[in-house]
Amino acid sequence: MTDAASLPGQPRGGVISGPATSRAHCVLAPNPSAMTLDGTNTWIVAEPGSGLAVVVDPGPLDEGHLRHVIDTAERAGKRVALTLLTHGHPDHAEGAARFAELSGTSVRALDPALRLGDEGLAAGDVVDTGGLELRVVPTPGHTADSLCFHLPAEGAVLTGDTVLGRGTTVVAHPDGRLGDYLDSLRRLRSLTADDGVSTVLPGHGPVLEDAQGVVDFYLAHRRERLAQIESAVRSGFRTPSEVVAHVYADVDRSLWPAAEMSVRAQLVYLREQGLSAGDS
Repeated sequence: MTDAASLPGQPRGGVISGPATSRAHCVLAPNPSAMTLDGTNTWIVAEPGSGLAVVVDPGPLDEGHLRHVIDTAERAGKRVALTLLTHGHPDHAEGAARFAELSGTSVRALDPALRLGDEGLAAGDVVDTGGLELRVVPTPGHTADSLCFHLPAEGAVLTGDTVLGRGTTVVAHPDGRLGDYLDSLRRLRSLTADDGVSTVLPGHGPVLEDAQGVVDFYLAHRRERLAQIESAVRSGFRTPSEVVAHVYADVDRSLWPAAEMSVRAQLVYLREQGLSAGDS
């Protein structure tokens, strides 16, 4: 999931679970790992005073976690009315069908295979539930089906795995594509510059309170990695595994398989740009 230990962006310290804004509450799933950081952030989002809530990314198929999400909403006087997915990776979406059964909701996602109900999600859609407004922002790159949700009332964006609360994300080749990912980061950068987005509510890790700073960091990080990978190829490191061992030598080896996915995506991108690239 990540090849960097920390980020700019004023990450909040302390426990990740709990209220993040007046409209967004995090319930941390019990699935910590090198790839998922502290675990998956399941978000309960609701308009103050409304009796309805939206859940974003129910998380893994863990019965206790799924019931805890519903109980947390109900203790706040909310009924879960809708389930949304940022993308289809199991740590975010595997529990969605069971959660829909428990909560009696539909599931909306970009990928039709993940939907339960008649409605999907697409660029420009606005989800309005109990007066809560969430704007769908397409952000392919980590995966082809990745979405973010802009919460304009809070100046916040729920980013799934497109931007993490700690470290940087993987471009999950072959489904994820680096060119798409760079475009998505620029789209998020526009939200920070033009739409007042200042807070990142990520799919993993702590809340970040300098959205523009962290997106700029992500863009700079990608430029740096691309330059390192191109240099490695020109120095004779040809295969993705060779490039990973050279460029990611300072990264925990447990993360090298994920890093290799990103390297493959970057080698494809370099070829598409007409630059030097090794075997993918």
